Amino acid sequence: MTTKLTLTIDDSVILMAKKYAKNKGKSLSDIVENYLMTLTTKDNKDESISPRILKLMGTIELPEDFDYKKSLTSGLTKKYKL
Repeated sequence: MTTKLTLTIDDSVILMAKKYAKNKGKSLSDIVENYLMTLTTKDNKDESISPRILKLMGTIELPEDFDYKKSLTSGLTKKYKL
């Protein structure tokens, strides 16, 4: 469920925010919502996880012995031909 919210923000900030949103191909409402989610969603380590990342959690199943650091190193090695 979405609810309309009225905010009072300086005109110059609104203009910059609208330009930013346009450059990112997003709505200003989406950016504000994601920012507020980031501020209010904290894990046990007091670090926030992006709402977009939270949506991705559980979308793939990896083997229990999957080593993401090894996979990342391998991918970077291939990309930069080290």
